[in-house]
Amino acid sequence: MKVITKNDLIAAGYLPGPRLEAMLEKLAEYRTRGITSPKYLIKLLKREFGDPVPKPTLRDSPLPWAEAIRAETREERENLTRVRRQMDQLLRTPVLIGGAIMPDACPAGTAEATLPVGGVVVAQNAILPAAHSSDIGCSMFATFYRAEGDLAVEMDALTHATRMGQGQRAPEDWVDDPVLDEPVWENRFLYGLRERARAQIADQGDGNHFAFLGEVEVRPEMRALLQLTGHGDLASALPIGHYRVLVTHHGSRSLGAHVYKRGLAAAVKHVARQAAGIPDAAAWLDADSEDGREYWEALQYVSRWTRANHRAIHRRFLEAIGGIAKAEVGNAHNFVWRRGDLFYHGKGATPAWRDDQGRPQLGLIPLNMAEPILWVLGADHEAYHAFAPHGAGRNLSRTALRRRYREEESRSKILAESTAGLDVRWYCGKPDLSELPFAYKDARTVREQIEAYQLAEVIAEIHPRGCLMAGDSGRSWRDREEVLTPKQKRQIQHRKERRQMNQEMREW
Repeated sequence: MKVITKNDLIAAGYLPGPRLEAMLEKLAEYRTRGITSPKYLIKLLKREFGDPVPKPTLRDSPLPWAEAIRAETREERENLTRVRRQMDQLLRTPVLIGGAIMPDACPAGTAEATLPVGGVVVAQNAILPAAHSSDIGCSMFATFYRAEGDLAVEMDALTHATRMGQGQRAPEDWVDDPVLDEPVWENRFLYGLRERARAQIADQGDGNHFAFLGEVEVRPEMRALLQLTGHGDLASALPIGHYRVLVTHHGSRSLGAHVYKRGLAAAVKHVARQAAGIPDAAAWLDADSEDGREYWEALQYVSRWTRANHRAIHRRFLEAIGGIAKAEVGNAHNFVWRRGDLFYHGKGATPAWRDDQGRPQLGLIPLNMAEPILWVLGADHEAYHAFAPHGAGRNLSRTALRRRYREEESRSKILAESTAGLDVRWYCGKPDLSELPFAYKDARTVREQIEAYQLAEVIAEIHPRGCLMAGDSGRSWRDREEVLTPKQKRQIQHRKERRQMNQEMREW
């Protein structure tokens, strides 16, 4: 006669957890008393534990969510329409209690219920892997140092201190770090990933990741504000004067991508058992489940690894130029943060709340390689779940942007105009058009909206002097040129002719 198992109870609608474990114990007790009929056993279980609870499913309509963004152009309005559609889909998820979008919001892929870039969602006792993306812990890190040396020499040193592009460092070029020796590798989400983590220390990858050299003037009013808001230690480390600043932007590389892949697979499996009709991008892990606790621990390690990766690059750079770090600050913007039993998910969103000591959170918000990086204090605005943007965001995809500038002449012109006066370098040799300043939203508009929605207070600007990015390696999906159909080619030619005609009309 068939023995009722845990999977049978789950299939009948009972959810995993303490209640299910008690039911299994009761079944064992019944069997010792000679009760073996499955129908009778289920009847006894229902009498003692009640009927199965209906599986949660998507809400009929989305929860309300906040918008800290204002669309001013046609492209921005089209962009915002797509962002709203994604938020409406995601905010039907039963474990979510709210959300918001920042001034840099832009769509992220086409999968149903995907959190857009510049998006925030808050979950009750649950972690949604897709809501922090595969680039777990993507973050900013800045080191302030005194320097009188030549900028070009420092850019040379920076190029040797880091690595960019696809792949990883060769074994003879590996960089050791104590973070690799932490006893974490038995965690099911980290198991077998130690060598991947080792091979990518001091490695930034590609895309929008960068190493930026800038300058900042520390003024009396800035130091006073730091003192006033509880950051006296930082104020003391930065006497009044002029500083150079190295700012790096990257995430957790292959380590984080694999942790995310495992976490999402576990979440999809979890909701398939516990819920119904949930899109993969909205799948969650219960935070107090075994998988949820292990995934949370894995996320914390990935965060530590990423911070160590930043520091390794900065350490190597300072050693090469003979510089001494005066202060350092940093923040993540792709992550999950726990506050009580609430889990705040940001995909391209900078925490702007008060920390455990009641101090406004410090953050770094880059806009593009030709604009100052904003050093901010969080405004802890409850309506927007106390977040700020992580950058300027895009209105056009990489593909659409490259399609607009196909001619080599136009590319060369826009490259020269966008980077005038800056030492901009491409690690892989070839410029990436989709990372030039014009590829992003207007920096002035984004800053105005940070202030208008009271998301953060700017305490200083780190002015650009040089920037290193991966560029076009020819190996990444980001580098692939789209193959055009004859119809698309005719459309491009038609638009070019119209632009020329309009220009001639204006000149006439």
